[in-house]
Amino acid sequence: MAVVTTNDPQLASQRPTLYGRRHAISSGHYLATAAGFSILEAGGNAIDAGCAAGIALAVLCAHEVNFAGVAPIMIRTGAGSVVTIDGLGHWPASFPADLFMREHGGTIPPGLLRTVVPAAPDAWIRALADYGTMTFGEVAREATRFAREGFAVYEYMAAQIVANAEGYRRWRSNADIYLPQGRPPAVGDRFVQSDLSDLLEHMADEEHTALRQGRLAGLEAARSAFYKGDIAERIVSYHEEHGGYLSRTDLARFRSRYEAPVRTRWRDFEVLTCGPWCQGPVVAECLRILERAGLEGLARNSAGYIHLVVEALKGAFADREYHYGDPLFVDVGLDRLLSDEHIAARVSAIDPNVAAPGMPPPIVAVPGDGALMPPPSAGPWRRPDADTSYVCVIDRWGNAFSATPSDPSAGSPVIPGTGIVPSARGTQSRPDPRHPSGAAPGKRPRLTPNPSMAVRDDGSVFTFGCPGGDMQCQAMVQVFLNVFHFGMDVQEAINAPRVSTWSFPNSFSPFTYLPGRVAIEDRFPDGVVTELRRRGHDVRLWPQFTREAAAVEAIYFDASSGFLRAGADPRQPAYAIAT
Repeated sequence: MAVVTTNDPQLASQRPTLYGRRHAISSGHYLATAAGFSILEAGGNAIDAGCAAGIALAVLCAHEVNFAGVAPIMIRTGAGSVVTIDGLGHWPASFPADLFMREHGGTIPPGLLRTVVPAAPDAWIRALADYGTMTFGEVAREATRFAREGFAVYEYMAAQIVANAEGYRRWRSNADIYLPQGRPPAVGDRFVQSDLSDLLEHMADEEHTALRQGRLAGLEAARSAFYKGDIAERIVSYHEEHGGYLSRTDLARFRSRYEAPVRTRWRDFEVLTCGPWCQGPVVAECLRILERAGLEGLARNSAGYIHLVVEALKGAFADREYHYGDPLFVDVGLDRLLSDEHIAARVSAIDPNVAAPGMPPPIVAVPGDGALMPPPSAGPWRRPDADTSYVCVIDRWGNAFSATPSDPSAGSPVIPGTGIVPSARGTQSRPDPRHPSGAAPGKRPRLTPNPSMAVRDDGSVFTFGCPGGDMQCQAMVQVFLNVFHFGMDVQEAINAPRVSTWSFPNSFSPFTYLPGRVAIEDRFPDGVVTELRRRGHDVRLWPQFTREAAAVEAIYFDASSGFLRAGADPRQPAYAIAT
């Protein structure tokens, strides 16, 4: 494909796209990228390297990723088959579905009550067992070292710990890690997680003992150490003592689920997302709406282009709100939502000159009598939660890996002596069990992390994803279009300024709804903001290169040249390596 360069000094001053022919990796922290790259250089494949980087992110981005959190994964083999591993836990079997409505006024309070079964350890191990070549101890070695020896606190991490200091102070076990010496760490301080290092070493030791029976037996021993052994006992005992619902049976019986990817055509690409147990299909639906509406003649970052993107996102997010939930519990009707007829209806509802005042109404009938969908109430602006990171890898055998590990550490207690917060992802369920993503025993929350890929008809592969809560899909759509509609190279597409809409309820409790709100990085062409406001958008300015605009990492294997092109977002200490 043709590569378009830019004369914009703000873009040109940023990092270049990295080119390689053997393998490439990009992740949300440079040391995680280095950890994964060392695995590739040692002969491991993309799955080995992706798991190594993903586990390292749980150490290096401990304010927004937890080893006992979530880790949705997408894998494409060199032969072309694609699977997703949900890496997402469910509500405990004994959890009362009406608890939040009955006892907490329709809110989800901080603490153990938002805990779902921790899924990430199982997801990493399952990926290694079925598609990797290495042991848990090998891929977790660098993460264990970073936890034991410490690493330098960086600006974004320091700022997020300060912003969440009140949450960390709720529990002594959290404060001991995140507020050492009673205060948030400063940039450049050494950040050590000794208990987490011990936990990872314990899993590796259990694996080592079982390795005489083979690699798979070793991996299962590492998994059992977490879900059935001493670690599980500590987690459950704490819940029993402090009013939680997570049980030994919940942990012992848990296995991440393989789910078929959602496959959607866009020009000469097949776009691959995870299912509606997360928000991934929003990417596919928005791209289809924009293609049907027509992007030709719209200059990149012009007011007309931004208006159309924002209105398309509103429609796709409205469908997320009205329909998405755990498909094991909810008839999502995704085929209807991605059908030509529905896409056409969403396009026809877009006024090319006037912003919709809020979230568009449903087009496909919503189950129930309407009580399931009360009009969401507006609330004050709140910064997106410090939540999630991302890693993608493509290796020399053509395997591709895309994963979005997550879970913050300030809203629920660290289990003393472990260094982990069992997944507090329940905060993304709705308190009302009647909602499609409402809380219920055994049900998965509707997840924001959504690793994705796109495969071109010529065999080219694009892996992409990011942190950022409800901003994830929005950033991913804009970067994808920058590359494949406007012809920008990967890093330039990532560097480019972004825009966002908030005309839908936020995915995190308290589910704030801001009808008409648009946030935009303060580096668009002159007159764009004025024109957007004239069209009815409530525009607020973000600082340049803000992490609130998400942080996309991506790799493109270009079959026409044989080169891998890798980029990483300068909005956080993300880095790529290609060779």
